[in-house]
Amino acid sequence: MARPSPEMASSLEDRRVRYLYEAVASGSIRAAADKLDMNPSVVSRQIAQLETELSMPLLERLGRGVKPTEAGQMLVEYYRQHTSHKEDVLNKLGEVAGLVRGHIDLVLGEGFVGDLMAEPLQAFWKKHPHLTVSLSLAGTNEVLRRVAEDQAHIGLVYNPPVSASIRSRAAIRQPMCLIAKPDHPLVSLKREPVLRDIAGHDLAMMHGSYGTRQAIELASQLEHLRLVPKLTTDSISVVKHFVKAGLGVGLLPAFAVTQEVDAGDLVAIPINNRILASAEAHIVTRLGRQLPIASNQLLLQLISTMRAFRDAKPRRSGKA
Repeated sequence: MARPSPEMASSLEDRRVRYLYEAVASGSIRAAADKLDMNPSVVSRQIAQLETELSMPLLERLGRGVKPTEAGQMLVEYYRQHTSHKEDVLNKLGEVAGLVRGHIDLVLGEGFVGDLMAEPLQAFWKKHPHLTVSLSLAGTNEVLRRVAEDQAHIGLVYNPPVSASIRSRAAIRQPMCLIAKPDHPLVSLKREPVLRDIAGHDLAMMHGSYGTRQAIELASQLEHLRLVPKLTTDSISVVKHFVKAGLGVGLLPAFAVTQEVDAGDLVAIPINNRILASAEAHIVTRLGRQLPIASNQLLLQLISTMRAFRDAKPRRSGKA
């Protein structure tokens, strides 16, 4: 097997490999340049120079973006592993210093935000005031991807599919609920609503990449029913505004509307459906990744204090 030449080895300059990585991760040179706060032409030239030095193409330039060649994908994986290892070393050095410095990347579905911003982060920063957190919002599929690719230490996700690269650190049943105004006709039913009841009303639902929508689609198929949403969105906040404005109803887990239920603006009623009743909220990390102490401390804080993981019973009102 041919060994890489000294010239080829010296060409693996981390800065240029990072440009390649960001172009692949972002899907285009322009998106990578925006993230790097650079001119797209500079990023393109640096990647082209890396290709010249290695004497092989690293990117396929497509009409609307780029994708890596086999060699390019190898370099992307190299950079990802190198960065992850470097981060682990730096985090361990920070741990020796007593957690006076450190950073945690967190990615989650929007429905967890209100819960997270209440007790969990307050208690965490009271204990560790110098640690910083990056918080990104994403759909179920994107949360799993970022955790699997070490772009985030911890993910909070609703009803995720099974993944060989993901470890669930906590899971609790959080049934899908009908979200409605207190005076909506479905609220006055003497029983839990079924999907066929909901199909007769204007409905707001999330896009297909979200765990809520995926669970609903599966449940609908098993009941030989097709739900056609009046509004489709990538924002839980939009769903809640849609319902509060009296435009229709929504389908969300109860923890996503805790504040609105407590205030009496909305009600959350479990749906009588086996699939939707068994949906779960999960806290996930990458399988095989040893979290830095700071991230592990936040993980323990989330498990012990987040309402979504200690109180799974939906409520019709703000009363306990």
